Amino acid sequence: MYHQPVLKNRRTLLERAEKFISDVYFTDCNLRGRLYGATFPVRSLSVFSTPNRIPFSEAEQQIFQPAKVGDGYGLTWWTCWFKVCLSIPDEWHGKEVHFLWESDGEGMVWCDGQPVQGLTKEGSKTSYVLSRSLKENETHNITLYVELACNGLFGAGKGSMIAPPDPDRKFFVQKAELAVFNSTVNDLLVDFEMLIDTVKLLGENDQRGYQALYVANEMVNVCDVKNPNTFSAARKLAKKFFSEKNGDSQHTVHAMGHCHIDTAWLWPYEETVRKCARSWVTAIRLMEENPSFIFTCSQAQQFAWVKNWYPGLYSRIQHFVRRQQFVPVGGTWVEMDGNLPSGESMVRQFLEGQRFFHQEFGKYCTEFWLPDTFGYSAQLPQIMQNCGITRFLTQKLSWNLVNTFPHNTFFWEGIDGSKVLTHFPPGNSYEMKCKVEDLLNTVRNNKDKGRANHSALLFGFGDGGGGPTQGMLDRLERVMDTDGLPRVQISSPDKLFTALEANTSLLCSWTGELFLELHNGTYTTQAQIKLGNRQCETLLHDIEVASTLALIRDKNFLYPLDRLHHLWRLLLLNQFHDVIPGSCIKLVVEDAIKYYNEIRNTGSALLKEALQALLPHNLEKSCHVVFNSMPWERTEVISVPGGSAEPLLALVKVPSIGIASVEESVEPGCSVTVSTQADDSVILDNGILRLIVNRNGCVISLCLIDSNREAILNGCSGNQFVIFDDIPLYWDAWDVMDYHLQTRKPVTEIIEPVRIESSGGLRGSVTFSLRIGEASKLFQEIILDAQCPYVKFRTKVDWKEAHKFLKVEFPVQVHSANATYEIQFGHLQRPTHWNTSWDWARFEVWGHKWADVSEHGFGVALLNDCKYGYSVHRNTLTLSLLRAPKSPDATADIGWHEFTYAVMPHQGSFQEAGVIQCAYNMNFPLHCVPTRKSPSQAVSWSAFSVDCPAVILETIKQAEDQKDAVVLRLYESHGSTVSTMLRTTLTVKAAYYCDLLERPDTSHPVASAPASEFSLTFRPFQITSLLLVLQ
Repeated sequence: MYHQPVLKNRRTLLERAEKFISDVYFTDCNLRGRLYGATFPVRSLSVFSTPNRIPFSEAEQQIFQPAKVGDGYGLTWWTCWFKVCLSIPDEWHGKEVHFLWESDGEGMVWCDGQPVQGLTKEGSKTSYVLSRSLKENETHNITLYVELACNGLFGAGKGSMIAPPDPDRKFFVQKAELAVFNSTVNDLLVDFEMLIDTVKLLGENDQRGYQALYVANEMVNVCDVKNPNTFSAARKLAKKFFSEKNGDSQHTVHAMGHCHIDTAWLWPYEETVRKCARSWVTAIRLMEENPSFIFTCSQAQQFAWVKNWYPGLYSRIQHFVRRQQFVPVGGTWVEMDGNLPSGESMVRQFLEGQRFFHQEFGKYCTEFWLPDTFGYSAQLPQIMQNCGITRFLTQKLSWNLVNTFPHNTFFWEGIDGSKVLTHFPPGNSYEMKCKVEDLLNTVRNNKDKGRANHSALLFGFGDGGGGPTQGMLDRLERVMDTDGLPRVQISSPDKLFTALEANTSLLCSWTGELFLELHNGTYTTQAQIKLGNRQCETLLHDIEVASTLALIRDKNFLYPLDRLHHLWRLLLLNQFHDVIPGSCIKLVVEDAIKYYNEIRNTGSALLKEALQALLPHNLEKSCHVVFNSMPWERTEVISVPGGSAEPLLALVKVPSIGIASVEESVEPGCSVTVSTQADDSVILDNGILRLIVNRNGCVISLCLIDSNREAILNGCSGNQFVIFDDIPLYWDAWDVMDYHLQTRKPVTEIIEPVRIESSGGLRGSVTFSLRIGEASKLFQEIILDAQCPYVKFRTKVDWKEAHKFLKVEFPVQVHSANATYEIQFGHLQRPTHWNTSWDWARFEVWGHKWADVSEHGFGVALLNDCKYGYSVHRNTLTLSLLRAPKSPDATADIGWHEFTYAVMPHQGSFQEAGVIQCAYNMNFPLHCVPTRKSPSQAVSWSAFSVDCPAVILETIKQAEDQKDAVVLRLYESHGSTVSTMLRTTLTVKAAYYCDLLERPDTSHPVASAPASEFSLTFRPFQITSLLLVLQ
């Protein structure tokens, strides 16, 4: 009797199984070659091409021209609409019939006027199911439309993914036909794939891997590809293997469908709208066929786009949200950058996002979802908690270039002590494919083994969209509970975090920021975007303050709520994590600048209207009134608008959040003096500071006069411009590498040496210009104003460099192991030394309006009006100014730039010296408004004041849902526990604490009403919001 030989050669058996399902080898006789049976050509194929993105209703009315497979169509960013007429052969009755489509672009199938599925080869979606089992009474003649976007999942980079787009690229159609799909063959292919991967990934020393090998080999033996009757025996072998279960202690993987779609990146905003539709309609189709499938989806902006552009699809999304299969997550307007937006901008991300989700779907998100952002501010835990969110998911720190982050599941503690449960999926990806490798990586990479026995696995094509496929779900179905692999369940964020919350006793905590050791060039790239962000944040703040006060002073004034919502949403959109960082193509930069300009233009008009309503009426004599949007009294030199060529300067004192007349200006205690020395250097002195500027614009001395303390390090110069070679390893717009520091070159070539511009009195200033490289020029005015504790450096640069990095340095006479940087609603410290790898990995860091290095009793602060990149090594304060990457935007930063920075030496701590207030003042200038008044009428008026300098009244706005109420947002800025008194001249009927979503706690009023002052207590860096109901 013949006995089948028992073979133990692992390699040959494994390769045999691999070749049996190969799409390259032996397809004439292996199983893969039987996936599709008979094919049939389309009856007709025609095309209409347009450079515009148009709706289906318009497209179907166009004149279509004959087209054929193999031809190229369109140009990059065009749209080609294909009309596909199909006739299914009668002999295919009882068969599963697919329409097969392969092209270079991203396609979407339209049927009966509705989008029904995405077709994108890069996203493994190349077939549209016409019938699962064709019936005689089914329609055999079908007309479909394929909307083909002439770009890929990752744009259209020329030569590499992140290269600038190729504008002349053609997009080819490789396949358009009908085919019979063999579902049993497909099931077997999935069985084989999962078995083969189990063999390979469990390795030669694992018994379970060998069991998988012998099962796969036996399946090949019993499976005759020419005889479908043998397939069931092979499937039975696979099912037996997959049904052998795990033990109770096995790790549980929570698999969630996901489709991370960058709101803009290597494609423009408008294309993202279609990416959402293509991806989400495909997910809906999967839900219809897989009732257990759950899909997580973030970014309210994308939902709003789909609601507007695809109302039929949106209604289906709402249906599946109710069925808890389509799960909105995140709670923000977009997945914003985690470093650069201001604290108030971050609040508005949640306010707009959470309100949208609640209005549209009847629920607030409880998880913050930010998987792809380049670092996470240490103030985020408090902001999350104040927005009803206690859970956080990301994975980006797995990209760290130097240090491996030590946790996957932990408590993240912010600078105020707030904690949120945080999870980093151990597979280190948000676009897994549900392969055995993904499952095993999720277990093996878990850094909290024994502490957390549940992990997330996010599956689906991402970044450029695409999302999950049926194949991914089929893989998961095989291994839900299979010995040797982790236990798998189709899950949701809530189920994952609920499971994690059930046992947190052994979880570790991480205190402070989650700093990404990569992509730190994004603090500087695309300086015009950074400028637009800061200026628009400032403008919207001032509009809200002025409009709120105008509403109270003028009963006929209408608060511009809808217009402000629109402007805020434009700003929040531009804070997406590939836009404000500058890591996007030129088309996106142009869109972003357009939106900033809209905010500036509309916002300036709104501010003007509010200020006019705020000022006294029926005045007889022309004058100028100054508006201060800051919560402290300010005494500053301003330029008064007038007809003269020379600016008219005035020193004005303006009360907190109020107005004053220029005619009520004050005399300086000490005028500014300016004098030239024999060596052509210039001395400027305002009685607070005395600085010496040499002929090339460097500050060779900066003395704090009262203490006679020199700020500039002996033998060194401040305001020293330096330029570096800036060639990263790959991510051009994203990265600046540590080795760039070895290429430092001082900028020394003088075009125009220092000369006096303003000779003193209220203002003294000098100007000079330098040449940078071969083609770039820098022009600067150094300004010292009366009674001002800092020196301003107003700068213009004509930047024409390539792969260069411009910075300015201030070596100071301060010794400290740490420097302090402003972040959202507070500050944090980072080391000035490079003792450990964690220290030197932060050679380039981010901050907001100021950074400071201090020793006991003395320090120096560096302020700015639009920059975010800093470095402080030992005693040199450095501000990053301009970069010049060439991908993905070949023109990044080329052109004119204007910015201002300032240096402020101070006695005592930066808190005591008022550095925080000075940085605000520099970014929120006083507004001088021409008006009329009578000689006897007093103009000065203040709406709010706070008596503790540690507490900042950051925001004043009308409440979202209550027109007779005002929301105030305050925070403790020093890092101290304090009590303060908030005073107002407004008539307050009731006052309540509220959260950042403006939901009041009516059970605990702030004070008995009516009241004009409120006693408040703050812990370090606490954010407090109040809702004041006005009479």
